[in-house]
Amino acid sequence: MSNPINDKDFSPPTSDRIPDIEKPNHYDDDSPRPETDSRAVSADKLARKLSARQVQMIAIGGTIGTGLFLGTGNSLATGGPASMLIGYAVVGAIVFITMLSLGEMAAFLPVAGSFCTFASRFVDDAFGFALTWNYWFNDAVSTASDLVALQLVLQYWTTKFPGWGLSLIFWVLLILANIVTVRIYGEVANPAKIFIILGIAVNCGANTEHRYIGGHNWFIGDAPFVGGIGGFASVFVTAAFAYGGTESIAITAGETKDPARTMPKVVRNVFWRILLFYILSILILGLNIPYTTPDLDSKDTRTSPFTLVFQMAGSTAAGSFINAVIMTSVLSAANHALFAGTRLLYTLAVERHAPKLFGALNRNQIPWIAVLATSAISILCFGASFIGAGQLWTWLQNIVGVSNQLSWAAIGVASIRFRAGIKAQNREYSLPFKNWTYPWGPWFSVILNIFLVLVQGWSSFSPSFDVVTFFSLYIELPVMLVMYIGWKLLKRTEIVKLREMDLETDTCPVEKLDPIDEAKRSRWKAKAYDVWRWVL
Repeated sequence: MSNPINDKDFSPPTSDRIPDIEKPNHYDDDSPRPETDSRAVSADKLARKLSARQVQMIAIGGTIGTGLFLGTGNSLATGGPASMLIGYAVVGAIVFITMLSLGEMAAFLPVAGSFCTFASRFVDDAFGFALTWNYWFNDAVSTASDLVALQLVLQYWTTKFPGWGLSLIFWVLLILANIVTVRIYGEVANPAKIFIILGIAVNCGANTEHRYIGGHNWFIGDAPFVGGIGGFASVFVTAAFAYGGTESIAITAGETKDPARTMPKVVRNVFWRILLFYILSILILGLNIPYTTPDLDSKDTRTSPFTLVFQMAGSTAAGSFINAVIMTSVLSAANHALFAGTRLLYTLAVERHAPKLFGALNRNQIPWIAVLATSAISILCFGASFIGAGQLWTWLQNIVGVSNQLSWAAIGVASIRFRAGIKAQNREYSLPFKNWTYPWGPWFSVILNIFLVLVQGWSSFSPSFDVVTFFSLYIELPVMLVMYIGWKLLKRTEIVKLREMDLETDTCPVEKLDPIDEAKRSRWKAKAYDVWRWVL
C-alpha cells in the first residue's frame, strides 16, 4: 500500500478535496477559531519508513529487556512472589489504559514527539516542555542503565573482562546504528516463548532434582509477601521500569507508514503480547525460584532469574543460551531508548524548547546531533567501576521507573484535555480510533500513578533512612516541577482553552482514510481476521 500521508496531506482537509463527506460546522458563528501552530512539528520531515511490524518490534524489543530479565530478580528478593505478581499486574492495568489513551491521540495526531507534543498542544506549553525534557532524560538514562546491565550479564561467564570495556564497545555500535538509518531498527525478535514452555516443564519435574515444585516456593520463609509494606511498595517502581518503553511506540508515529491505521493496531497487539508474557513469566519465576536465592539483588552482581530457570533444567549450555538471549534483549532495549530519546530531542528543537542544532538532519533524515547528545548521558555507565554495577543499576532503574510513572500520569492528563477539546469543538466524528475507557480510564491512571510515586519510596525510610535511594526515587518530582514553573514564568504560558485548542495542524482525521479500503474492511471476514490477529 502506498503511503497516504505526504506533505500536502498535513494541511487541514477541505470540502473540495473530499466532496463525498459533509463536514459539520465545529464552531458557532461568534466563537473563537483555534490558530494553527506556526511551529508545527513537521513530522513529515522525518522518513516515514516504519511498517506496522517494525513499530511492534520497536515496542517489544524496547520493553522486554533489563526490567524483566534483571528487575524481576530484585522484585522477587525484596517483595516476594505474591508482591511481584500483584505489582506487575497493577502496573500492567495502568499501562493498558495509558496505551488506549495514547493510541487515540497518536492516530489523530501522528507526529514525532507524540505524547510530549500532546501535552504542549492540549494542556500547556510549559507542561509539554517539562514532560519532554523529563522523558528525554528518561531515555538517556535508560540507555546508560542498559549498558550497565550488559556488565551484569557478562559476569555470568567471566569477571576478568572489564565491564566498562564491554559497555564502551556497544555504546559506539549503538551510536553508529542510530546515525546510519532508521531501517536498521526494529528487526529484533525475542524468543521469550521458549522460557514459558521450559519454565512450566521445570516446575512439573523436568529439573535437576526430578521433583515437582508446584507452589512450594510461595510458602517458604516470609513468602509470599516479603519485607512487609516496604517490600510490597518497592515492587511498583521496578514494575514501572520493566513496562517502560511501551508508551514510546507513539513517538515513532512521525516515521510510521499510514499511522491512522497502524498506531491503533500496534497499540492493541503490542500491549497484549507484552502483558501476557510478563504475567506468565513472573508467575513461573515466583513458582520456580525461591526469593532467598543468592545474587538476585546484590551490590556488585546480579543474576537473572531467567538464567537460573534454564540452569534448573540441567544444562549449562542452556543457561549460557538464555544469558546470550538476555544480552541481545538488553542491546535491543538500549537501542530503543536511544532511538526514542533522539526523536524527543529532535522534537524539543523543532518546538523551540532546545537549541535548533539538535534538529539538524543528515542525508538519511536522521537527527544525528540529537543521537550524539542523547548517547552522551551513557557515560554514567562507566561509574559502575567505582560504585558496583548492581548498585548503580538499581539507582538508575529507580530514576527511570519514576519517570515512566510521571509520563503515564501526564498522558492521562493530556487525554482528558484532548477529549474535552474534541467535544468542545464538535469533532468526535474525526477520531480514527476511540479510547473506550474514557473518561474513567485516564482519571484512574492519573490518580493511581501519583499515589504510587508518593508511597513506593517506603523502603528508603525503613528500617533506616537511605539518602541515595531516597533521591533516586524522588528527585524527578522537584526537577519536573521546577522546569514547569520556570518555563511558565519565563514564557508566560497559559493553559490552552478548549475552544482554541489546535486540532488541525499535522492531524490525520478519519476523513483521510480511503473510503473504498474502509468498505472492504467492513466485511465480516476482514473483521474476523482482525480479531484473530489481535488475539495472537
